[in-house]
Amino acid sequence: MENLALEREGAVTLTPEAAFWAGRRVLITGHSGFKGSWLLVLLDTLGAQVTGLSLPPDTTPSMFEAVDGASLCDHHIADIRDAAAVKAIVTRAEPEIVLHLAAQPLVRASYADPLGTYHTNVMGTAHVLEACRKTPSIRTIVSVTTDKCYANDGRAEGYREDAPLGGHDPYSNSKACAELVSACWRDSFLAERGVGLATARAGNVIGGGDWSADRLVPDAVRAFSAGQTLEIRNPQAVRPWQHVLEPLTGYLLLAQALNADPARFARGWNFGPAPADMASVRDVVDLLGRHWGVTRPWAAQPGEHPHEAAMLTLDSSAAAAALGWRPRLTLDRALALTADWYRAEDKRAVTRAQAEAFLATVPA
Repeated sequence: MENLALEREGAVTLTPEAAFWAGRRVLITGHSGFKGSWLLVLLDTLGAQVTGLSLPPDTTPSMFEAVDGASLCDHHIADIRDAAAVKAIVTRAEPEIVLHLAAQPLVRASYADPLGTYHTNVMGTAHVLEACRKTPSIRTIVSVTTDKCYANDGRAEGYREDAPLGGHDPYSNSKACAELVSACWRDSFLAERGVGLATARAGNVIGGGDWSADRLVPDAVRAFSAGQTLEIRNPQAVRPWQHVLEPLTGYLLLAQALNADPARFARGWNFGPAPADMASVRDVVDLLGRHWGVTRPWAAQPGEHPHEAAMLTLDSSAAAAALGWRPRLTLDRALALTADWYRAEDKRAVTRAQAEAFLATVPA
């Protein structure tokens, strides 16, 4: 695997420290999902002792099965809407660090089942945090939300962490609510015990292993693999695209910082791409099509569609200044790695190779 650190000139960033993570007891909620499975591989590479709490994978195939995720952790199937099950698993694991990723993560699915979305993203988060409150071993919690938690007013400049929370659709709004739940548990219960709780807001994450419905890259891969043209709803919509390894290393750096100084770092943090990689939907499909060898990759989808914001960008300067985290992969390189992953014969091997190369080329 070539040196990934050379992809963006000057993008010097800190690395998650193997010395910190080796032997560390970590609980991941949502470990069977796309991001959670990549996080399992990263933490296994760093030597952590991981417990996973999640529903079964909701796609076939799945990233979790591709990397044999059950072999990388103490694997538990549970629903975060079940407070008693969550408490039992957290109590048994006695983790030091909790990385809360479990969620209903899809905008269009939230229109189909708004109450289920709120139950998972709001009450599920409360169940996880309440279990953490009652587990003395826990010192650090990173609760992952989304860039869509901000009240979108159509601005061209990136949203900073102090921008108003909101969200038009049930998914985005429920994640803004999860931010408020996290702040409440931090201020009411956890801060006085010295437990650091921060929230993390990433952009539109791409990479190999995502087979979800109604997501751009998986839909494109399915279309290209079948020799079809992808129909896209909003070709001009601009989003903060980034490779999955970028925000995940940000979450790990944030956890390290919280562990060292919980009072200073217990707040919300953005982990978005460089401004040059805030790109339209059509640009992303064009680039991915080029790496796939497709000359006419997309067409506009006819008909009416649910509301989606036309512009959404993030300002991640705070993470750069305080955590030493910066995005390193250009959008084009991220899409090249994504295409390589989907076309690889051995998914587990290519995942491990990409993760290890990314970690190895980040200067300590």
